[in-house]
Amino acid sequence: MSVIAIPQRRYPQQLTGPGRAPRRPANTPELTVTFTVPLAGESMSPHAFRLLEVVRDLVERGEGQITIVPTPAPAPAPLVPPEPIVLPAAEDHRGLRVCRDARTVTLDRRPLELTRLEFDLLVFLAENPRRVFTRLQLLGAVWGYEHAVARTVDVHVRRLRAKIGDTVPLVTTVYGVGYRLADDADVELIDG
Repeated sequence: MSVIAIPQRRYPQQLTGPGRAPRRPANTPELTVTFTVPLAGESMSPHAFRLLEVVRDLVERGEGQITIVPTPAPAPAPLVPPEPIVLPAAEDHRGLRVCRDARTVTLDRRPLELTRLEFDLLVFLAENPRRVFTRLQLLGAVWGYEHAVARTVDVHVRRLRAKIGDTVPLVTTVYGVGYRLADDADVELIDG
């Protein structure tokens, strides 16, 4: 709320009514002071408090008047429709989408549940397209050791193919050698 103090000179005139300040001549100079007084939440500084006391004394002696002007409420922000969300082209990917950091896989925008080793095998093959890996190379790169039975790789490849289905060709068997990512595999690797 704002307080405006208008000091007046005292003239030997009659009061215009009970408790009212005397009228002053029309050409009398005046001073207008405006300051804002916080009503809630903030404490008043000692300097502002003293200024308010001085203004109150002036008004009580009939040497000024106080006009209280409420501070208008801030105008509400105009309603602006939100910007349409434009998804990057990667969001429209309908094949197999692998997010490395989140360790998630989607197939045609539907989440696909893979085990840790199935996920790691898929990422490794997708990171190395058109390259054939033996079972022992896959054991070393994905499992981290080579002393397991090489048929473990066959089991995980079979489970991965079953979960993805026939709609997306994914892992190609190179007979007598090992596995590689299919040439027409629609796999998108993303970070994030």
